[in-house]
Amino acid sequence: MKIKKEVRLLPEKNKSIATILAFALVPLSGLATDIYLPSMPQMGISLNTSESNIQLTLMLFLVSYGLTQIVAGSLLDVYGRYRLSLLALLLFIVASLVIATTDSIWVIYCMRVLHGISVAFIAVAKRTLFVDIYEGAKQKSYLSIMTIVWSVAPIVAPFIGGYLQYGFGWRSNFYVLAFFGSIMLILELIFSGETLKTRKKMEIIAIKNSYSEMLQRKDFRYGLLMLGISYGAVMFYGLSGPFILEHELGYSAIVTGYVSLFLGAGWMTGGFLSKALISKPLVSKLRVANYIQFALVLTMMLSAPFLSNLFTIAIFAFLIHIAAGFTFSVYFPYCLSSFPQYAATAGGLTGGITYVLTSLFSYGVAYLVQANTQFGLAEGYLLLVVGGFFTLILIGNNFKKAQNEQESKLNLQQCNK
Repeated sequence: MKIKKEVRLLPEKNKSIATILAFALVPLSGLATDIYLPSMPQMGISLNTSESNIQLTLMLFLVSYGLTQIVAGSLLDVYGRYRLSLLALLLFIVASLVIATTDSIWVIYCMRVLHGISVAFIAVAKRTLFVDIYEGAKQKSYLSIMTIVWSVAPIVAPFIGGYLQYGFGWRSNFYVLAFFGSIMLILELIFSGETLKTRKKMEIIAIKNSYSEMLQRKDFRYGLLMLGISYGAVMFYGLSGPFILEHELGYSAIVTGYVSLFLGAGWMTGGFLSKALISKPLVSKLRVANYIQFALVLTMMLSAPFLSNLFTIAIFAFLIHIAAGFTFSVYFPYCLSSFPQYAATAGGLTGGITYVLTSLFSYGVAYLVQANTQFGLAEGYLLLVVGGFFTLILIGNNFKKAQNEQESKLNLQQCNK
């Protein structure tokens, strides 16, 4: 007769420490994607491979991270948070060490997929912790802080990575990731524990039906497209910008890191603007942001033959990232709140598909344009802005219809009660 070993529950006295650990692990996705961006040009030289092959390492992470998020929530509800997150941390450490020591681009591809899968489980588990152990105003407060902490990583990571590249080479980025993962694994083993009180049964049909209902809403589908396009603009620069600054303009990885820090501040500024204008009509403010992006991109293209340098690239990209951050921050809450009856599933589906679309759009445009000048960078931005323009037309046509349908459903539910 086999005796089932019980998972250690999170001790009440360790709630505060476990919360701090969760805040430390939530930004891991941004750290894993952005810390080595300044090193990408040197990686290509060191591994004797093309820019597009190095850029593919980022796309593979984003795709695997996005797809895994879609199913991770359901698995964590069935099997618990603690053991799966520990296993994911261990796999993350192994993948980081393998990347840091290999000379094979194909091995790096496999390990970046493993990175994406493991980080998805860690991120979803740690986001869920705040819902598991807190309630009411405290829960809302911690979730708000979590969003801020998550947004800081993509801003700071390239800045750190630039100095690592300059001082120790591209492999140091992945040694740092492995070291960070190891410290967090030890702390999790000592202080953390299981936070899931009641495990759910795996109900494939129910999950499938909820996904189907959400994806049937046109405004939701087009919203996912808009999220992928707006975040794709940011990642497109991440794929192309370091090569332009370091290969074409001759700047160091440290400069690349500072520029990424500057652009990250632009993305965050867009988020703050979206909160300030939260009461304005959704479609109208999205259109204004899209028109501003059009004007900025066209100005960037027209001025390129006469004025093209580090500062013009950084300033134009900064302003475009403000508009992209604004668009993302406007529509992301809309998608999350469209299905209150499937809150957790909607969050996983929105985040997962957004990352998949981001990877496809950013890598696709980077591969198609092969930007190595300010004009080429503007061309890539233009493709994404045009895509956003047509998506907004579809959103505008379906937004009011979807709102009316939702109001009709709510009225019907109230009548039935």
